[in-house]
Amino acid sequence: MDAFLLFFETMPIWQKLIWLVAVITLFWVLEGHYPFRKATYKKWKHAKTNLTLLSFTMIINTVFGIATAGIFLWGQEAQFGILHWFEAPVWVELGISLLVLDLVAQYGVHYFLHKNKWLWHLHTVHHSDTHLDVTSGTRHHPMDFIMRELAALFAVLITGMPISFYLLYRIITIFFTYWTHTSFAVPEKLDRVLSYIIVTPGMHRFHHHRELPWTDTNFGNILSIWDRLFGTFLYDDPSKIQFGLDIIDETQTDALKYQLTLPFDKRVNYKNK
Repeated sequence: MDAFLLFFETMPIWQKLIWLVAVITLFWVLEGHYPFRKATYKKWKHAKTNLTLLSFTMIINTVFGIATAGIFLWGQEAQFGILHWFEAPVWVELGISLLVLDLVAQYGVHYFLHKNKWLWHLHTVHHSDTHLDVTSGTRHHPMDFIMRELAALFAVLITGMPISFYLLYRIITIFFTYWTHTSFAVPEKLDRVLSYIIVTPGMHRFHHHRELPWTDTNFGNILSIWDRLFGTFLYDDPSKIQFGLDIIDETQTDALKYQLTLPFDKRVNYKNK
């Protein structure tokens, strides 16, 4: 186990980038051959917008990487966090850490991005995508992504986890970010079965339906247990799903300037949320 964790702790940046590109490429190919719906949009133009937003989040991620390193150093020196309160095997501590990260830095912050008025303004950029596919996974307004990174730092702080746990979590998150947003048509029966444990593409598509109340369901990223536990789980008829958001100009789905200024656009009737 120690050698396994050390691999992620010492993993160079170029290997992480290869993993990121490999995951996107895998689901890009799969959704191209086995799509949930036939693509009626310019896939590369759509990808350009979403990948540009990804470049912003990668810069933010680099800055937060420095802050994260400082929190880990302080936490270990101060022996601060839940994992310092008891002795347990490494695999137990790892399991606790991944659960807390998934709950706080994924489900929890995502829930508040929907429920808080001002945070929802930021999160509309993610939901404004009318062509949900693998590149939609990284379609976040920079300030939205900052909120997610702050939530991750909070999870690290309260657990006192070692940095290797956190880096493993980031690698797992990359996979699930693109897996849940891909338009790859996983057979519905298999998708439903998998959704008892993990978040699936079929499950997450309901979250991207353009109208309430479906928009406020299925907040999870890795494990589906949080949605089931807190009553936000939904699985209905996939044919009813329409991607996008009914309060914004959906013709601007691939307009980068519009997306960056969307949270501050006074013409948008956010009061309907």
